[in-house]
Amino acid sequence: GLPRPNVGLSKDVKDKISQIVDLDERRIRNLERTLQDYKRGTIEGDDFVEMISKGVGVEFESAEKILDLFKEFKDLIPVPTNLTLRSHMTSGWFITLQALAGRSELPLKLFSIDRCFRREQREDQTHLRSHFSASCVVMDKEISPELGKEIVSNFTEKLGFDKVKFKVKKRSASYYEAGTEHEAFIKLGDWIEIADFGLYSKEVLKKYKIPYDVLNIGQGAERISMIRSGVNDIRELIYPQFYKVDFSDQDIAKSIEFVQDIKTEDGEKLLIALIETARQNKDVSSPCEFTSYKGDFLGRKIEVKIVEPEENTKLIGPAGFNQIYVFEKSMIGILPESKDENSLKIIKNGVDTNVSYLESFFRKVVSKIEMTKEPGDYEERIPIVRSISDINISLPTYIHQYLRGKGKIDIRGPVFTTVKWKLF
Repeated sequence: GLPRPNVGLSKDVKDKISQIVDLDERRIRNLERTLQDYKRGTIEGDDFVEMISKGVGVEFESAEKILDLFKEFKDLIPVPTNLTLRSHMTSGWFITLQALAGRSELPLKLFSIDRCFRREQREDQTHLRSHFSASCVVMDKEISPELGKEIVSNFTEKLGFDKVKFKVKKRSASYYEAGTEHEAFIKLGDWIEIADFGLYSKEVLKKYKIPYDVLNIGQGAERISMIRSGVNDIRELIYPQFYKVDFSDQDIAKSIEFVQDIKTEDGEKLLIALIETARQNKDVSSPCEFTSYKGDFLGRKIEVKIVEPEENTKLIGPAGFNQIYVFEKSMIGILPESKDENSLKIIKNGVDTNVSYLESFFRKVVSKIEMTKEPGDYEERIPIVRSISDINISLPTYIHQYLRGKGKIDIRGPVFTTVKWKLF
């Protein structure tokens, strides 16, 4: 980094500053204090000019002119340090385990995700110079490498992969016990490494006064995302702006998410009740209201109604039961019962997301009911839908941008539905 020079106010510098600003004793003291604070490191480099401006009481431009009078700041040469960017998580684990050894119940299990840097490593289909490492350690009196296989197998199974291949690494890192380092591979066309694990060397552990066995497992977070996404080049996942991207209608449909969603079993039951109430009474003339549920909900008493207070309309607006389809790179909302030629073409050939406007809206409502803590009356209304956010739907940024460039999003329509709930 850049050094912080010890700078004083010579008579020559004071005379030059006086040509910029009327330099009295107060301003001299404030400027000297600012220079000293910078030297001590209490002022960041980005804030230096601003602090001179405040201390001396001048405009920003005048503060820059004052700073230019100090040649010590013009001739700064970066000074190298003995610090380095971390290439893996192991260095942090040793000092952490040293602090916890003998103080924590065994087995001790720790997990961390953080960024690592590999300047010497080439970037290719499966490697990055900067990546996030998902690392864990297990410390116990006795540990076998078989535990590493068990943990990695359970982990990959939860990710949806039933086949994992293990291979003993012929040449281990110096901090691993010889013959214990393994690589784990998942099939993605070729076999792709997803994890590396082994037992830390007893000699290395001894240096840190750690008297137990320690298993370390490291996994690349981006590599896991790459495999789960079915992407063959990790750079496409991390730097999509540099790659030609194309998404099928199925890809677009699968990317739809609810902004606010239900978290409980009670919530799912309430959702069903709301949809059923809306479906049975959608054409009832307003003003009207219908109770969807009254009773216990997450240990509390609630009452939930669908209402339409305005006259000469209906409980549910015309677009309430519109369903979202994806067809030819476009996202479109139509009624599944539509009979016009264009709608029939979309229904027959497009991808049905099975997401209706009302279900999405009701999911938002139920999510809010789940979070309601204080007794009282509450309500949520959905008027005319103009964008996907109006119906509690979101898309990944890259899909949204893709649709704006390649297709369109047309989910406009009047829903005009209100849900009221009372927490007793």
